[in-house]
Amino acid sequence: MSIELTRNFSIIAHIDHGKTTLSDRLLEKTNTISEREKQDQLLDAMDLEREKGITIKSHPVTIFYKAGDGKTYKLNLLDTPGHVDFSYEVSRSLASCEGALLIVDAAQGVEAQTLANMHLAMDLNLAIIPVINKIDLPSANLPKVYRQLEDIVCIPHEEAIHASAKMGIGIDDILEAVVQRIPPPETEQDGLLRALVFDSVYDAYRGVVSYVRVISGSVHRGMKVKLFATDEVYEVKEVGIFTPKMTRTDSLEAGDVGYIIANMKSAADVKIGDTYTDYMRPCPSPLPGFKEIRPMVFSGIYPVDSSDFEALKAAMAKLQINDAAFSFQAESSVALGFGFRCGFLGLLHMEIITERLEREFDLDLITTTPGVQYRLTLTDGTVEVIDNPSAYPDPTRIVKQEEPFVNAHIYTPNDYVGPLMDLCQTKRGVLVDMKYMDETRVDLHYLIPLGEIVYDFFDANKSRSRGYA
Repeated sequence: MSIELTRNFSIIAHIDHGKTTLSDRLLEKTNTISEREKQDQLLDAMDLEREKGITIKSHPVTIFYKAGDGKTYKLNLLDTPGHVDFSYEVSRSLASCEGALLIVDAAQGVEAQTLANMHLAMDLNLAIIPVINKIDLPSANLPKVYRQLEDIVCIPHEEAIHASAKMGIGIDDILEAVVQRIPPPETEQDGLLRALVFDSVYDAYRGVVSYVRVISGSVHRGMKVKLFATDEVYEVKEVGIFTPKMTRTDSLEAGDVGYIIANMKSAADVKIGDTYTDYMRPCPSPLPGFKEIRPMVFSGIYPVDSSDFEALKAAMAKLQINDAAFSFQAESSVALGFGFRCGFLGLLHMEIITERLEREFDLDLITTTPGVQYRLTLTDGTVEVIDNPSAYPDPTRIVKQEEPFVNAHIYTPNDYVGPLMDLCQTKRGVLVDMKYMDETRVDLHYLIPLGEIVYDFFDANKSRSRGYA
């Protein structure tokens, strides 16, 4: 299929605004899945995702759609997480696309993560299609959402598509908008293979499976490919697309999103953001990739049985392939023995990783209280970064100690301003500014130490604002 008939797009939104339900409807409407395969949250493959009702991993799927102009288009869709702890997943998915569906709940309006995800998309110059979802709800307030779209997101409300993913309203309009408003992928004219690795998983039988977006050239079975980060050469065993299950194809062409299985046995072989190229005709330089993500919350993870240390190490390495935002290094504790100091993007990220280690690898674990890094300048001029209280030096040797601060914007209905300001003051927050966004919503701008936030700030924020902030 020619690259002019290919469209790559993501679905982005705040948590619980209906991304996954919408992707289910798109798959049903285009007959990508049969009646027999139909189930809710189809792209949420993990038990944890179904139980918690959240998307944790981005899921690519290829859809074939016959548009109003009579042509059949290949649409590559990436459903993304909505929770802030998984924004790295979102940024990687967006880098593989030319456009994004921005979903806004008709009852709740524009929320914090709606804005954050939209800024990620705008930084990458993506075409943004606003979709107002859940218009069938009795509590839907369309005039309010129109105002927010124009005032906060700066998108004319006439561009928004009205939809209800649950009832199947507006699905045709969304598919037509994807074809009409999102440009086809651009490719390099030299025809050399460039394929960006945006995710990967470990398969016990087939080794590492790389999820790729082919920028230029093509890749097929039997071809010898090279990765830039490791300079290793591999033979391609299989290529294919997601429909949503992995489906083998003859080749992947420019503009395609799919997977490559090469003879990679080790978890360390592939790096997220690396570039595949043809070993015989390599491209001169790798693709830009993704910026390294910095962990925000640190916690110790130890096996209950010390003999499980090696099994835990192997499990973490496999999990890191699938989640590039997770980092770990070995450490030992007098009380708990040998374990790992792990870095996470937030508390939910930490909870999900711990549960995945326990469930998928059948391990019994102990986790320590989460903390953050502190930077200490000592009397001899050296600078130390510590993330563990046991590494704290003698206080008489410390000249200066610094801690990470969060530049926080709290969006809240004005009824809850008092309790939230009180919460921020008790957490050593410094008020920078307070703005009224419209007659009901306030933006509280605070500088708050990260150490005060990682433990229970989000729970307290939700309980004091009844979940609206």
